[in-house]
Amino acid sequence: MSTPAVPLLPTEHPDTLTLFMRTPNLAEPDTNVLRASIRRYFLETFDRYESLFRCLASDEAYLVKPISLRHPLLFYYGHTATFFINKMLLARLIDQRVDQQLESTFAVGVDEMSWDDLDDNNYQWPSVAEVHAYRNKVRALVCDVIDRTPLKSPIDWQNPWWALIMGVEHERIHLETSSVLIRQHALKYVRPATGWEPLASTPHPAPENTVTRVPAGVVRLGKAFSNPQYGWDNEYGTHEANIESFQASRYLVSNQEFLAFVEAGGYRNHHNWTDEGQQWLAFSQASHPTFWVKKPQGWYLRLMTQEVPMPWAWPVEVNYLEAKAFCNWKAAETGQPVRLPTEDEWYRLYDTAGLADPTDQRCAANLHLDHGASSCPVDQHAHGDWFDVVGNVWQWTETPTYPFNGFDVHPIYDDFTTPTFDGRHNLMKGGSWISCGNEAVRSARYAFRRHFFQHAGFRYVVSHAPAEAPAAYYETDKLMSEYAEFHYGDTYFDVPNFPQALAQHAIAAIGNRPHRHALDLGCASGRATFELARHFDHVTGVDFSARFINQGVQLIQTGHLRYTLTDEGELVSYKSRSLSDLNLSETAGRVEFYQGDACNLKPQFCNYDLVLAANLIDRLYDPARFLDTIHERIVSGGLLMIASPYTWLEEHTPRAAWIGGFKKDAENHTTLDGLKEHLQAHFKLIAEPLDMPFVIRETRHKFQHTLSEMTIWERR
Repeated sequence: MSTPAVPLLPTEHPDTLTLFMRTPNLAEPDTNVLRASIRRYFLETFDRYESLFRCLASDEAYLVKPISLRHPLLFYYGHTATFFINKMLLARLIDQRVDQQLESTFAVGVDEMSWDDLDDNNYQWPSVAEVHAYRNKVRALVCDVIDRTPLKSPIDWQNPWWALIMGVEHERIHLETSSVLIRQHALKYVRPATGWEPLASTPHPAPENTVTRVPAGVVRLGKAFSNPQYGWDNEYGTHEANIESFQASRYLVSNQEFLAFVEAGGYRNHHNWTDEGQQWLAFSQASHPTFWVKKPQGWYLRLMTQEVPMPWAWPVEVNYLEAKAFCNWKAAETGQPVRLPTEDEWYRLYDTAGLADPTDQRCAANLHLDHGASSCPVDQHAHGDWFDVVGNVWQWTETPTYPFNGFDVHPIYDDFTTPTFDGRHNLMKGGSWISCGNEAVRSARYAFRRHFFQHAGFRYVVSHAPAEAPAAYYETDKLMSEYAEFHYGDTYFDVPNFPQALAQHAIAAIGNRPHRHALDLGCASGRATFELARHFDHVTGVDFSARFINQGVQLIQTGHLRYTLTDEGELVSYKSRSLSDLNLSETAGRVEFYQGDACNLKPQFCNYDLVLAANLIDRLYDPARFLDTIHERIVSGGLLMIASPYTWLEEHTPRAAWIGGFKKDAENHTTLDGLKEHLQAHFKLIAEPLDMPFVIRETRHKFQHTLSEMTIWERR
């Protein structure tokens, strides 16, 4: 079966190549101009992403994983379209899905997080043609939304149109990450494609690298919410640092310069590697950079769709662990304090070089697809006294990603950055040849796991100043901290811990029934998930918010959870909880967490003896769909426990979708009435409703006291 036709890009010389549109001015006062700009931005991005997949040689290439830690490329082909649907639904730009099944399949799973489901047995992949047809439907729908939806300028965080720009920028990120996966695919699965030709790798000697001094100065970071440019959550807030003078290598480390490390036994001599690096070496058995290919006639370099004789003057592309080992080796060889730069030092270099964000002119850097689809020699683009301060390849830093002061999450994408505040994701700076839109601007802050590969290399610095990592992360977001305390903290006013009490009631209700598998749906921070595992063989916690489940994941991985609590005004107290404090250590091995949509769960979440849905039903966008299909997840004789204060709000659930809390035929129609109406076909109520109290601490002197009605239903 042949690959469906997708738009091709014209073959053009780099000097005449049409520039890929830059991230737009969202404060353009003329709404007609702004609407046209957003339409163009969407279409150029959507079609360019389509064209990238012309590099796959067959339908099989979509379905075979390039690497074990990522999905097949078919997932990423569909994922970016599903992202548009999910965010437009949350922003109320649309009110229904395009394809429930595909959007369940393509919703989540792009980073090596514990809640990313990479087990192919849990997926029934659609055909390439089906996904291509789905993308066409999404393309038409987004265009219709752009054409018909009322628009006010500026487009800021509170504007529903922000969701559309978010979708475009998200797809531009995947344009780059998918190109890396194509590069990691076996050659038999890829082919050259028009518009994705690499730059010519003509013989070009690599320059000898030297270091040049960067003067001391102040770095000020953080984007204001009034900025007319799109930004991801981690760009906002404030950060200021005084940077000591340091020396930075004039060039990115070239393949030629890195060869000395390889030939010196750099991959065999483990003393230059961190503990994490040694673990990666043992797992990968690497003996040279992953894109290098050793042939009888010499070294070659794997590009996206071909192998070429090694262009020694091009930047080496490695993960953080390899870059770190090279710096340690070079420090030992030279006796100088050689290391990777910090994020702040990179910004000081950027400012000293006098750089600015891309304009409508061709970049004076190998950036934004302005010059071709590959790296180029490291001495081709000068930036002040240095070269490639931006562009060519991303540059690893010593800095694990962290939030600026004043950090906040966007309400429709609360898990873009927060799952990476774990000390395991290091920031990369400067962008690569394919980095476009937000990726190419000064404020961009992207981080990857240290063993992952991107189009990323490095430059080194010489400095006696320590490369200090940000302080150990305490959860400071008010909602997240309140829920951490609600689930794992102290009890107040003699009210029992709510998730623990629910789990105890559930275990008592199960009685002598089978207790193999339980699902904690809407698990939030996960306390009930752990408590149920005292009795059940295996418990799965699922929540729409990755921020919430990350607290449970932290407890599984480290046994500890740290957070701050507001006392009054700006005063806070620091809290730490552990599984051992709660006598839950032995349950960690029977618990897992996933991100998911309760109204559109993946098929593998099934065959449960118990499903707990606590404080969930009145937060769903389609509670009727959830109630009408939940029986498919529960075994015959299994239990469904629902607890809710029935706090119906249109910000969570459209008024037309409420199942209770209104007049019906001139009579009160309660949520309990609605539950009975939707569940009676497959369940019977086995106990009288019970009010379960809970208390949420807001400050030292302010608390919420709420009653949640608990009902228990048996699957017929």
